[in-house]
Amino acid sequence: MRLFDKRIISHFDYLLILFVLPLIYLSYHLISETNEILANKQLIYFTLSFFTFIIVFILPIRKKLRLIPFLYWLGILLLLAVEFWGVTKLGAKRWLPLPILNTTMQPSELIKPIYILMLGYLIHNRPPPKKGYGFTDFVYFSFYILVPFLLIAKEPDLGTALVLLLVGYGILFIVGVNWKVWTSILLVIGISSPFIYTYLIKDYQKKRIKDFISEKPSYHVQQSIIAIGSGGLTGKLSEDATQTQLKFLPIATSDFIFAYFVERYGFLGAIGLIILYGLLIAHLLTLNYYFKDDYVIRVFASGLGLLLFFNMSVNILMVIGFAPVVGLPLPMFSYGGSSFINFVVIFAILENLLAFRYMDLYNYERKL
Repeated sequence: MRLFDKRIISHFDYLLILFVLPLIYLSYHLISETNEILANKQLIYFTLSFFTFIIVFILPIRKKLRLIPFLYWLGILLLLAVEFWGVTKLGAKRWLPLPILNTTMQPSELIKPIYILMLGYLIHNRPPPKKGYGFTDFVYFSFYILVPFLLIAKEPDLGTALVLLLVGYGILFIVGVNWKVWTSILLVIGISSPFIYTYLIKDYQKKRIKDFISEKPSYHVQQSIIAIGSGGLTGKLSEDATQTQLKFLPIATSDFIFAYFVERYGFLGAIGLIILYGLLIAHLLTLNYYFKDDYVIRVFASGLGLLLFFNMSVNILMVIGFAPVVGLPLPMFSYGGSSFINFVVIFAILENLLAFRYMDLYNYERKL
């Protein structure tokens, strides 16, 4: 048993933890400077996420891959339930009530790890041919990508829905789809774009797009840009970061925490943070080369890398005025429990897949 435990630990990906820990530390440091109460709450989330990581890490995911479709469709049912029993906040119906706990849950967050696992399960059972997936296979996988996309977009939560859509098709791009399929898709998107904008996008979403392309950004973005500009090359001391301390910068600990970070640590700090994210994402994508025949690991690592990339990119572009404000947090950095714990769960699943990849060999040797 001792040998078995050592082997599992030896296959644990410690680089992932080394990349994530600085993000957690910097996040807590910034939040504690701004709001001590929120910082204490974030400590609770960190503690919960630690125990959640341990629990998810020891789950027999490899042995129970056949349960993934059941969990996927359970997630779809929860998204459907939002339509009938959902709680509306700030004009969006995204939450389901939990009467016993007197709180709510957000199915669009819960489905993220299951969604990526489902794609891994499907590709594992239907690996790509040498020339990549053809049109029939592309339609088959698209069904599982589009169902959660449409349900989440209807809530409405277009930001999360688009990220999941891009993650899904990004995974297919990495795994391999015939170039003729991608060419056809791009032509269809180009032709249908006017129809999508006219009939499928809601009025408030059109307003966000118009605000984005107009010369004058919204108040939130204006204050964010001022905070970023005032940081200069190396940033300011906490007491001199007036945009945040005097409450000019809204949502400084959540959606616009990147602007506060740049106000404190300047342009060099911003570059350093982006490089840290880049190293983490690049490390996840390189797992494709180390595990060419293990499509579950390849898909899940790629999915996590893409999820981090799109969330990070949209958040940073949003706060500097280069993208519409859609309310996506900076991953592992913005204040909040649901998003942070969800990313921790996804990291735990990947570590589980990596550490227990030789489980059958261990069991065989123990029987001998």
